[in-house]
Amino acid sequence: MKKLPIGIQTFEKIIKENYCYVDKTEIIYKLINNGTYFFLSRPRRFGKSLLIDTIKSLFEGREELFKGLWIEDKWDFSQKYPLIKIDFGNQKATSSNELLSFILNQLRFIASNNNLSLEMTTYYEAFEELIRKLATKNRVVVLIDEYDKPILDNIENPELAREMREILKGFYTILKGADAYIKFVMLTGVSKFSKVSIFSGLNNLWDITIEADFSAICGYTQNDLNTIFREHLVDVDLEKVKLWYNGYSWLGEKVYNPFDILLFLKSKEFRNYWFETGSTTFLLKLLKERRYYIPEFEEIRAGEELIGSFDVDLIETAALLFQTGYLTIKGKKQLGARIEYELTYPNLEVKSSLNNYLLFYLNKDAQTKENTQSKVYNAIEALDFELLRDTFFRLFAAIPYEWYIKNELDKYEGYYASIFYAIFASLGYSLEVEESTNRGRIDMAIKTDTTVIIFEFKVVEEESGQNTALEQIRNKKYYEKYLNSGKEIYLVGIEFSKAERNIVRFDWEMVTTDHFPTSYP
Repeated sequence: MKKLPIGIQTFEKIIKENYCYVDKTEIIYKLINNGTYFFLSRPRRFGKSLLIDTIKSLFEGREELFKGLWIEDKWDFSQKYPLIKIDFGNQKATSSNELLSFILNQLRFIASNNNLSLEMTTYYEAFEELIRKLATKNRVVVLIDEYDKPILDNIENPELAREMREILKGFYTILKGADAYIKFVMLTGVSKFSKVSIFSGLNNLWDITIEADFSAICGYTQNDLNTIFREHLVDVDLEKVKLWYNGYSWLGEKVYNPFDILLFLKSKEFRNYWFETGSTTFLLKLLKERRYYIPEFEEIRAGEELIGSFDVDLIETAALLFQTGYLTIKGKKQLGARIEYELTYPNLEVKSSLNNYLLFYLNKDAQTKENTQSKVYNAIEALDFELLRDTFFRLFAAIPYEWYIKNELDKYEGYYASIFYAIFASLGYSLEVEESTNRGRIDMAIKTDTTVIIFEFKVVEEESGQNTALEQIRNKKYYEKYLNSGKEIYLVGIEFSKAERNIVRFDWEMVTTDHFPTSYP
């Protein structure tokens, strides 16, 4: 096998036969020459550790690793800097003492490798001592990978998560007083905790998470696929690859998750590679507790303060979804003195997978979920609305009553709409939700190659004999925006009973070419 250059070594175990690499050294060079203290948040398995390793190798002067790369003749490899690299991804602390022990052991290990000994016994004093002693050779480079993992590992235990946060706050605070000894600092993680909570006083920390110039510092661009990976993508539908795996955006060029692409290159099968490696339990619990309107994932509008940070004491749903990679930035607007971001799914993998897991969380019977998805797909493709009605009726009937204890989900229209949406999204359908017309907002619309199906949902006290949901679509003429689409248009009105917690009316009709609905019994 050809020796792997810098840029792919982390993935060697994943895809040994692949010897392509993506050269990120130009953007790394730009980063290093534009500041000293940096912070970068990216979702898991996005190449953050590889970025840290590449920066480490540069400052160590390991010239042999950069042969043929952009930076080869631009970096002074004769300059070598003392390094402190700590990877919190290598620990699983379940108590504050375990975290303290891990940090101290890491600092002592680094000191020993540099023929130094540490006299201080507290973790923060030992950190300051190590920086000061290493700086007698040259200014120090500090690289912290997965800086937030001890907190996130314990996020479901808020008291312990707060303890971890305070320990890390004390640790990172040392950096603000060590400027005279520091050459470069880089911290990476999944989440961005507020400066007040964890980076108190570190005012010179430059957060490049949503800086357009550094948006592609991790991940593969479309150009990377079209050039570097070209020989591995012969006879592959590149538009389908783009639909499945591209779309992550931090205000710059959109990128692919490298984990997805490398595993796809190995098997050439479209699968949920990235999604299957993570745990969504905490997120799903949060969505349920907050009765979150799942269709809103198609388009969430959030200010800087909402997506910019979160903390143990205040976990905003949108911030969590964005920082963990389930949503990405679609657009940005300046509204007076306020900046607003539009968030949406990055790609089909995340959209279908997240909604698939939501369905499984709803009903732990995997067979029921899969049968439901199969029947719904067949119903939509065949325009069999009776099958669609019966399938959803059975699904709601199978939801355990415990779901409704100590909440009012059965009275919440968005709950029922969310389940419909999750089914459709898990199947990969193109959906529009809460779409504005000149007469109101459409609850939901499915668009296929040949049809548009408009849904309206209502929760009623009892069945009235008239479908007010279908009447609303007619009266508001929601179908008018699709009349020039060249597709058949169907209207579906669904009413749910608070008492029955299920469908009590399900009517549909097709819009004819003269704009007047033709009813079906």
